[in-house]
Amino acid sequence: MADPRLRSLKIQTGVVKRLAKEKSVYEQEVVKQTAHIEKMKADGKDEYDIKKQTEVLEESRMMIPDCQRKLKDAHAKIMSLLDESHELHETKEYTDAKEQADLTQSIVNA
Repeated sequence: MADPRLRSLKIQTGVVKRLAKEKSVYEQEVVKQTAHIEKMKADGKDEYDIKKQTEVLEESRMMIPDCQRKLKDAHAKIMSLLDESHELHETKEYTDAKEQADLTQSIVNA
C-alpha cells in the first residue's frame, strides 16, 4: 500500500460503511421505540414514562437527517477519490471502495 490514495480509499470506505450502518440503526430504533410507546399507551402506563420515551424517540428521529447529511458528504468524497484513483482499479482497496459506494448510492439519493 505504497500509494497514499489507497489509504485514503480504505479510510473513506470505512467512514461510508459506518455512517450507512449508523443511519440504519437509528431508523430501526425509531420503529422499535414507536412500537414500545404504543404498547405503553395501550397498557395504560404512566404519562411521565410515556413522555420520557417519546423524548427518546424524538432524539432518534433527529439523528436520521444528520446521518443522512454526513453519509451524503462521505459518499461524495469517496466518489471523488474513486475518480481521482481510477488507475488503481485493480487493487482491493479500490474495489472495496467502489462496492461500498455502489451499495450506499440508493441511501444517499433517498
